[in-house]
Amino acid sequence: MDATTMLVAVLPPLGFFLMIFGIVYMHKRENLAMIEKGMNPKENRDRPAPYKNLKWGLLLIGAGAGLFLAYLLDNFMLPSNPGSHGHDGNEAIYFALIAIGGGLGLFGSYKMEKKWWEENKGKV
Repeated sequence: MDATTMLVAVLPPLGFFLMIFGIVYMHKRENLAMIEKGMNPKENRDRPAPYKNLKWGLLLIGAGAGLFLAYLLDNFMLPSNPGSHGHDGNEAIYFALIAIGGGLGLFGSYKMEKKWWEENKGKV
């Protein structure tokens, strides 16, 4: 077994473990800091999330619209360019338009939440 193979076998599990450990450690430190300041870490003292379901709905609608647009472009607008293994070479447009559609959905959700937050600043 050469050094490269050993690194490939050891580093991903080690990195995953360190990432989980870091997330848990930082969460515990945040809770301890809140307790030291007299706050209750169990309470959600951040801004309310009145449009949480709206955010997910807009994200999925945007991703679905992006996927549908990619399908239409791939099948009706873009020329078929057969490459190796029978692919037409237009796979990247699916991923790009899913990301663009999802991003537009999240941006719309942000705008709606920002407007709601500005209207209800003193009430919450």
